Amino acid sequence: MANKLKIKKGDRVKVITGGSKGKVGDVLRVLPKENRVVVSGVNMIKRHTKPSRAEAGGIIEREATIHVSNVALLDPKSDKPTKVGFRFLEDGRKVRIARASGETIDR
Repeated sequence: MANKLKIKKGDRVKVITGGSKGKVGDVLRVLPKENRVVVSGVNMIKRHTKPSRAEAGGIIEREATIHVSNVALLDPKSDKPTKVGFRFLEDGRKVRIARASGETIDR
C-alpha cells in the first residue's frame, strides 16, 4: 500500500539529517511505496556499470534515494525548512501550505 506523501516532484527541499545534512536540492523522483525521494545533488553514489550498446561503461556518479523523513520542504517565503499542511480554497481545490508562513506551495 502506497503512502500519501507531502513532498512532490519538483519541490525544493533541505536535508535535515544524515550524511548529506544541510544540502538543498530539487526532488527528481518520488517513490511513495518505499517512502523515499531522489534529490538532485544529494546522497551521491558511485555505480560501476558494464558497457552496453547504448552507453559506455565505467564509474557513473548518481543520486541514491533518501528517506522522506530526512528531508523538509523549503518555505517559499523565507527559504527555511517547514512542515506541510493542507487547506481547501474557495473554489474547492485542496492545496499544500507551509506551516511556518501560511504560504501556499502548490502552483
